[in-house]
Amino acid sequence: MHSLRILLISILLSYSSLGWAASSDNGFSFSGYIEPSYNYLTRSNHFTSGIHDRVFDLETKGFTLQQAAITLAKQPTQGFGALLNLILGRDANTLSPAGINPDYFGLQNVGLTATQAYLQYAVGAFKILGGKYNCSMGEENYNPTTDSNFSRSILDGYAEPSTFIGIEGKYTVNDKLSLSADVNNGWDTIQYTGRQKTVEVSAAYTPNSKASLSITGITGVQPITDGASSGPTGRRNALDLIGAVNATDKLSLSVNYDYGMQSKAALPTGQAGKAFWQGLAGYVNYQWTDKWQSSLRGEVFSDRKGYRTGVQQTWKEVTFTLAYSLLKKLQLRAETRHDFSNVKAFVTLNGVSANTNQQSFALEGLYQF
Repeated sequence: MHSLRILLISILLSYSSLGWAASSDNGFSFSGYIEPSYNYLTRSNHFTSGIHDRVFDLETKGFTLQQAAITLAKQPTQGFGALLNLILGRDANTLSPAGINPDYFGLQNVGLTATQAYLQYAVGAFKILGGKYNCSMGEENYNPTTDSNFSRSILDGYAEPSTFIGIEGKYTVNDKLSLSADVNNGWDTIQYTGRQKTVEVSAAYTPNSKASLSITGITGVQPITDGASSGPTGRRNALDLIGAVNATDKLSLSVNYDYGMQSKAALPTGQAGKAFWQGLAGYVNYQWTDKWQSSLRGEVFSDRKGYRTGVQQTWKEVTFTLAYSLLKKLQLRAETRHDFSNVKAFVTLNGVSANTNQQSFALEGLYQF
């Protein structure tokens, strides 16, 4: 274990310090980023159920190394390839699937995990990969360089899985349509021992450079308690729709809808029953100049049975982020976010009462290499 820690830390530090080129003659590519932040929450970051009310920005007041990440890949259009993505930082604790312990260092705020690690083989328009890979659901994902806001959406944390362990096949029909399907162990886990697996199918359609549409469906047998390796199970179904439009060269709009159902769910009432959840997120991104850009996000999430958040509630949030590109590879972001619920769901800082809302402010640095 000690030697593994030294090896992984050495890889992260040596690659980032050497600043390897994005690609090389032998087909390998290397990239990465570093994401420190300062976060301030007016509440405790917990619901009354004890579940976190944020995905990654968990610090109530202070600085955090969210992620220091590297990706090493060789992905030829034909033949064998592979990809490895390692993340060091606080986010690793959340991103590690059930069955993998990210606590290599014995520190609460620093973990290490492989978010993706798979082999692939491509032939013609078909590609198959096996290992740990990203779920197709969601407008956002764990990589901050692909998102416009610092904090992650409600849907990202409470309506969608992050990664799967399994086998996935992808087929490019033409330059507008691509299809994929996979069989996996279930939502964010490698330890589920059941014989029945989860299936994900997805289609992405890009009619032109101005618009895109994707649909993803997931169905499978899932433990009634997330992360369990055995015990009672029920069927979980989920549907994800994403539409995006580049209205102008500066303005882009997108919307993400999620619906989910779990049978025999372990409910906050202590009973087992069928649970439903659904949510809608909308995004407005505007590039003011080469250096300045802004993002506005609004969401509503219905957790009527309290299965996903531990609280029977309708949860909403509005987030505004202003970003400035100090250098080509260095961006600074300032964010304000307001969350509110139809019940007193947010535990206060003193831990003895609850409120219907939470306000947060954050600063984020993002350096890519």
